[in-house]
Amino acid sequence: MNLFSDYQKKIFNSLKKLEKKKLIQISSQLIRFTVELPPKNQKADLSCNAAMVLAKVNNTSPVQLAEIIKKHLLLNFDEFKSIEIAGPGFINIYFHISFWKEYLTKVVKLDSKFGCSKILRKKYNIEFVSANPTGPLHVGHCRGAILGDTLSNLLSFNGNNVTKEYYVNDYGVQIKNFVSSVYCRILEIIKDQPFPKDKDLYPGDYIIDIAKKIIKNKSIKNFDNLEKIYAKLSLESLKCSIQLITSNLILLGVKHDNFVYESKLISKKMVSKIVKKLKNKNYIYRGKLESPKGEQKINWQRRDLLLFKSTLFGDDSDRTLQKADGTWTYFAADMAYHAHKISRKFDVLINILGADHAGYTKRITSATKAISNNKVNLICKVSQLVKLFKKGEPFKMSKRTGDYITVDDLIKEVGKDSTRFMMLSRSNDVELDFDFEKVTEKSKDNPVFYVQYAYARINSIFRSLKLSLKTKIKLDNKKFTLNEYEIEILKKISEWPKCVELSSNKLEPHRIPFYLYELVSLFHSYWNLGNDNKEFRFVSDSDVQNTSRLVLLQCLSIVIKNGMSILGVSTPTSM
Repeated sequence: MNLFSDYQKKIFNSLKKLEKKKLIQISSQLIRFTVELPPKNQKADLSCNAAMVLAKVNNTSPVQLAEIIKKHLLLNFDEFKSIEIAGPGFINIYFHISFWKEYLTKVVKLDSKFGCSKILRKKYNIEFVSANPTGPLHVGHCRGAILGDTLSNLLSFNGNNVTKEYYVNDYGVQIKNFVSSVYCRILEIIKDQPFPKDKDLYPGDYIIDIAKKIIKNKSIKNFDNLEKIYAKLSLESLKCSIQLITSNLILLGVKHDNFVYESKLISKKMVSKIVKKLKNKNYIYRGKLESPKGEQKINWQRRDLLLFKSTLFGDDSDRTLQKADGTWTYFAADMAYHAHKISRKFDVLINILGADHAGYTKRITSATKAISNNKVNLICKVSQLVKLFKKGEPFKMSKRTGDYITVDDLIKEVGKDSTRFMMLSRSNDVELDFDFEKVTEKSKDNPVFYVQYAYARINSIFRSLKLSLKTKIKLDNKKFTLNEYEIEILKKISEWPKCVELSSNKLEPHRIPFYLYELVSLFHSYWNLGNDNKEFRFVSDSDVQNTSRLVLLQCLSIVIKNGMSILGVSTPTSM
C-alpha cells in the first residue's frame, strides 16, 4: 500500500501506452521520474515530474507535455478527480473523496500490517552490542543496542527472517585482567586484603557484586591459589558478567536470539581452519608491514608476520593474523566468526560497530568478501558517540563504574521509552546530545511524550464514546466527508508505507521517529482548533458522531502503534 510507488508504476505504464500511440517519447531519463507528495503550499494529493523529465527528448516545453499526459491520465484513472499543471510543469493530482474512503477502509483492515513492504524478503544476521564481557553496558553500547534492535524490528516488520546476535569476546588479555579483578575482590571480602592499585584491573563496584555471587554459590571452595581455580573462576565470572549485560539489555527492551563465544571458536580450531582455507586461495602470506600512519618509524619494528591480503578486497593495508607469541589476533578470530556466520546461509550480514571501531570496517568487509567468494554482503553501521547533559552541564559519573554512565543508570533516570526514542532521533553516523531534562518534560519539545500523548488522546476520544479502537465503523458513501485539515492528516498517513520502505532499504530507522513527530504534530494542531471551534471537535455534543473522522483516528492510531512498536516504545492509552 505504498501509494507513491504504486502510482509511479501505474503512471509509468500509462506513459508507455502514450509512447505506443506515438504521442510521446520515453527516454532513459525516466529514471528520474518520481511520484510524491507536493510541497505543503500545494493542496494536491500526488505530484508527478514526468513532463519535466521527458520534455527535452520530446522537443517541447514541460507545460505542453504535461497537458498531453494530463488528458490521458484523466481518461484512464477514474479515481482522479482533477489534475493541475503547477510551476514549471509538475502534474498535480487530486483524488475523489471516494478514493480516500476506500483507502481508510484498507488501512483499518490491514491494521498491524499496514506499512509492511513487499520488497524481496531475505535472511538477515544483525550483530550488535558485542561489548567485552568485563562489565556493565555504558551509554555508547546503549545507542548501538537500540540501533541494532530497531533495525531488527524494522526488517522483521517487512517479513524478513532476522537473527539478533551477540558476539562474546571472552578470550584475551582483558579477560585475564577481569578474572584477576574478581579474584582480588574475593580476597578483599574473605581475607580483608586491599584491592591492588593496578591500572589493568577493573575497579567498579559491579566487580564486588560478581565476587559476592561467586562466594555465595560455593561452586569454588578454596581461593588460596588463583592458578589452580582460574578455569573455574573464569567460567563463573563470565557467567555473572553475561547475566549483568543481558539484564542491562532487558532494561532497554533488547533480547538477542543467539550468543556466539570467541573462546569456543578458538577451542574448535575454527581460526586455524579459516586461515588454512584462505592460505589455499593464496590470500595469506608471510611478510613485513610498513609503520602505520601516525606511528614514528623510529618506534616501529618491522618483523616477519602472518598477513591477510585484505588490500585485494578494498582495504588500505594487509592485516596481521598472529601476534609475536603465536596467539591469534582479534581480527583472525573475527574472521573465523564471520566464516561461521556465512556457513549459516544468511543473505545479508549487518554489524553494528561502536565509534571506536569505525576504522575496523574495511578489514572485516574485505575478510567477508574473501571467505564468501564475494557472495555475501556485509554492511557495517557505526554508532557514534552519545554526549550526556544535565542542567546544561556534561554528565559523566557513575557510582557503578567510577568513570561512565551505565545503561542501568540511564534507564533509572529517564526510562526505557525516552531512551530508545531519543537514541534514534538522529542518524547513527552523527554524534548525539542527550539532554536529561528535555526527555523528561511533558511538552512538544519532548518528541516521545508528544507521540505517546497523541495516542493517549485518540484513546480518550473513543473511551468517551464508549467505543474501542478495534470497533468496526461503517462508512456511508453519501455521508463520507473530510475537511482540509483531515485530508492533510490522511495524506501524511499515506506516507507511512513509503517511510517504512525507505527506512528498510537504507537501513535508517531514525526516519521513523521523525515521521511520527510530524504526523502527530498535525493531529495536535487540529485538536487545538477544536478549543475555539466546535466544528473541529472529535466528540460532538450531538448523538450523531462523524464516522469519517472516527475512522481517520483509527488509522492514525494504527500508524502510531506500528511505528512505536518498531522503535520498541510503548503506546500508553492514557497519560
